Amino acid sequence: MGHYDVIIIGGGHNGLVAAAYLAAAGLTVKVVERQPVVGGAAVTEEFHPGFRNSVASYTVSLLSPKIIADLELPVHGLRIVDRKVQNLLPLPDGRALRMHPDPAATRAEVARFSARDADRLGAFGERLDRIADIVRRLWLKTPANPGRGLGGWLPALEAAGLAYGLDRESQRDLLELIGSSAGDLLDRWFESEPLKAVLGFDSVVGNYGSPYSPGSAYVLLHHVVGEVNGRRGGWGHAVGGMGAITQAMARSVAARGGEIETGVAVARVLTERGQVGRGQVGRATGVVLADGRVLRARAVVSNLNPKLLFRDLVDPAAVPADFAARMAAWRCRSGTFRMNVALDRLPEFTAAPNRDGTDHLTAGIILAPSLGYMDRAYADARALGWSREPIVELLIPSTLDDTLAPPGGHVASLFCQHVAPDLPDGRSWDEARDTVADLMLDTVERYAPGFKASVLGRQVLSPLDLERRFGLIGGDIFHGSLALDQLWAARPTLGFADYRTPVAGLYQCGSGTHPGGGVSGAPGHNAAREILQDFRWGRVAQA
Repeated sequence: MGHYDVIIIGGGHNGLVAAAYLAAAGLTVKVVERQPVVGGAAVTEEFHPGFRNSVASYTVSLLSPKIIADLELPVHGLRIVDRKVQNLLPLPDGRALRMHPDPAATRAEVARFSARDADRLGAFGERLDRIADIVRRLWLKTPANPGRGLGGWLPALEAAGLAYGLDRESQRDLLELIGSSAGDLLDRWFESEPLKAVLGFDSVVGNYGSPYSPGSAYVLLHHVVGEVNGRRGGWGHAVGGMGAITQAMARSVAARGGEIETGVAVARVLTERGQVGRGQVGRATGVVLADGRVLRARAVVSNLNPKLLFRDLVDPAAVPADFAARMAAWRCRSGTFRMNVALDRLPEFTAAPNRDGTDHLTAGIILAPSLGYMDRAYADARALGWSREPIVELLIPSTLDDTLAPPGGHVASLFCQHVAPDLPDGRSWDEARDTVADLMLDTVERYAPGFKASVLGRQVLSPLDLERRFGLIGGDIFHGSLALDQLWAARPTLGFADYRTPVAGLYQCGSGTHPGGGVSGAPGHNAAREILQDFRWGRVAQA
């Protein structure tokens, strides 16, 4: 029987971040991961002989620069490179819109579609970034926790102070970005459908909804708060794929004395019953592994989806009934279908021929020409199970990283929206998987003739596959929808947004906590801070 200060369930990136901070503080830490390799959804693997790619998570922006520095990830092998073109939007009429790292080049591109929009783009970006800056500052802070005394309200006062410091127009922007739809926002600002499409795509990424769904503006905002190599709002590629990030994190954990064990699942969280604190009716004392071993700990930290943790691993008798009901109702619906393909050559888009160079193939290539197209895709998915004309983002990371494919070959990631997490009429994703995968390739083929013929092999992950392999319920890449009632102080529910739970000694550090999904590391960072505070103040049981 092992004894530790902290046991972390799940070796995804947030679990590894929490482990590194806790081990650096001198605690004895053990991470247990059911997969044979750490990383959760941020892993790289060979999916076709000689071809490697990121399996689920596929691009970098949201990873906090503070965490990169604190964990010394570059020392442990992490290198992130910038896209040469940020986004490419090929259009059915043969035109294409390129979004460049250089704002002047982007304005010139937008002016080909609308001089008015080119003139307004700078002001839109400045106003969006003012709000994104507040979000960045709040991401690494613990949210407000009503019911936990004055200290629980202090974060609300701080957040209110940040909002109060904005001018009146920015306060209006903040309200609009939190509660309105991305479509309404972009329609108010711009007239060009291609520009609205390339900006509005972020509002449907991992969000099973229309760009005109209320709250989709926040999903857009969530995706623009990151940075790459000091450039805010940019996206890049981790050399070696997303697994390079989590492997660097694992090395950081080991360097700080943490212990990681893979290939072992947790069967249940050990709890002792009894009234132990404010609203708490049980205490976590360790875990039972699937192989029968018992590991004891002063604190247990879960990197799982909140619904999974309280549905499958925690004794219901140790959890207050009202909290259990909230976790049972936790909404997880992402509408995501994920593919990797091995290619024998680079694709050539009708709207962007390779004779003009291939920098555009380092971009996120968005196949969804308008907000109306995205709206119809969502309606289709709800009615039919998947979109007849789906939304596809294609990335070709081998254009930036030649370690992923053999000479002359390439790998492509297809991140596809919208598909229904649960198919109508009781159909199974096991039956529909290949049909939908063929549709996704056909969609790319329309824009890049010859693409299907270049495919040597493919890896296909339906929402059900994502749930089975990574614990992403309904394929939800965020561990819970980014809806207003599931954000900040309400993530995962009011009174428990501080990474603690109603079970004493049981904490959460996954994407189901603030600030939500994406490979940011922020939940793990914040959870570790709260756990260390409890250790310092003697709020954690003695071994």
